[in-house]
Amino acid sequence: MKTVNLRNLGLINAAAIYRNLTPAQLVEEALLRGEGVLSKTGALVVETGKYTGRSPDDKFIVDVPKVHKQIAWGKVNRPISLEKYQIIRAKLTAYLQNRELFVFDGFAGADPACTKKFRIVNELACQNLFIHQLLIRPTEEELKKFGKPDFTIICAPGFQTLGKEDGVNSEAAILVNYPQKEVLICGTAYAGEIKKSVFSVMNFLMPQEGVLPMHCSANMNPENGETAIFFGLSGTGKTTLSADPNRRLIGDDEHGWSERGVFNFEGGCYAKCINLKEENEPEIFHAIKFGSLVENVVIDEESRELDFDDDSLTENTRVGYPVDFISNAQIPGVGGIPKVVIFLTADAFGVLPPIARLDKNAAMYHFVTGFTSKLAGTERGVKEPQPTFSTLFGEPFMPLDPLVYAQMLGEKLDKYGTKVYLVNTGWSGGPYGVGSRMKLSYTRAMVTAALNGVLDVVDYRHNSIFNLDVPQSCPGVPKSILNPRDTWSDKKAYDASAKKLAAMFQENFAKKYPNMPKEIVKAGPQA
Repeated sequence: MKTVNLRNLGLINAAAIYRNLTPAQLVEEALLRGEGVLSKTGALVVETGKYTGRSPDDKFIVDVPKVHKQIAWGKVNRPISLEKYQIIRAKLTAYLQNRELFVFDGFAGADPACTKKFRIVNELACQNLFIHQLLIRPTEEELKKFGKPDFTIICAPGFQTLGKEDGVNSEAAILVNYPQKEVLICGTAYAGEIKKSVFSVMNFLMPQEGVLPMHCSANMNPENGETAIFFGLSGTGKTTLSADPNRRLIGDDEHGWSERGVFNFEGGCYAKCINLKEENEPEIFHAIKFGSLVENVVIDEESRELDFDDDSLTENTRVGYPVDFISNAQIPGVGGIPKVVIFLTADAFGVLPPIARLDKNAAMYHFVTGFTSKLAGTERGVKEPQPTFSTLFGEPFMPLDPLVYAQMLGEKLDKYGTKVYLVNTGWSGGPYGVGSRMKLSYTRAMVTAALNGVLDVVDYRHNSIFNLDVPQSCPGVPKSILNPRDTWSDKKAYDASAKKLAAMFQENFAKKYPNMPKEIVKAGPQA
């Protein structure tokens, strides 16, 4: 088996170090260690324990002079001193001595001009399988020439910090040290923390190279190469809508937009499994097979059937798999300049239109605002949809001033004439608990109409409360649902809820972005 020297990381007494094992070997090692079981289809199924989603309150950035002025410090980007970091790091490396370790050396960034080398060191074989499938896998020749990584991530779920005594908030900690080019992940077995750490690093590095990093999915027309990107937080439909059988999937979560076009940061997908059905999402359903890692889906001990409707462990059930498990994947994950940008939101108030056209100023407003509802399970403590404003549709992963990213988007929209739409995949006919979730078939039809240009020639009605232009017809979509007020039986209740949400938009924008140009402010809700 391949191995590698980790003495430079302080890991000098490892019992064994396994480098870039194959998925089959990693599955065998995970089963031997009792980390999981196999499903009927051959997928490795694991439970992540207490942490079944990201833990944003446990993420910290090492605050040192070299990066202090670059980071947008606050509730999202929390500082930790170098001294506290070094103390935790020393304890972590001591914990890992005399243990078998799994190393994956791979790449982030499918555009060769922007590729970064990542070394992931794992305590668990199942997590090494996860990141092996999620990042871009090197060839044998590339592995021989891998050399020094650009960034290293050390992940040890079994090591727990002392919380406040160690300068953090709990036994779990995600610590990013940009100058040292290192991330430590402690106390949580949720594999999503690893991929999001890679994303956070890329979001720090890419703007320095003139590339806009984006929390989005992307796909392209196989006939003419026209590319579309989908922004949105977890649970809004990025993965589902980008896995369109009629288009080629570039990637489902993390991309860069350079002067050459869009490229995937990853080599895999991380899809939600709750209520997964073959007829609705066949590509994801059939990707759950040998080589994929399933998290927190309840499995029958005898039949080994997965129960995708069971949320007793969490609603944030997940599967990680390589992008080539999707039959229409674009390999390598690169596309052209986006023709269309879709902002996805899951409105729990049920008052936003299912689709609206945005001009450049409105696009800038909604990109910066990033309104959606946090869906149950995507973060610890979230039990039902909660309205939230996440800057850039990915605030937890954006270490720089949000205006850095927003200005880059505005420049690209200007330069390339890209069209932008706001799509509500949330509720219609009333708020959460009263109305119903927008049908996936309707959302797909609206997105298709935006991509093929049908919405360029239809009539629009202006929604004065949200300052949005709403199409009045769309193939495959009942006209009755296009104007959200028409779907409510109590029109006065709709007006009150709409004005309440519009006021939340205005309050959030005034608080977070007091220096935003007036033309951007005026493009938002005007209730």
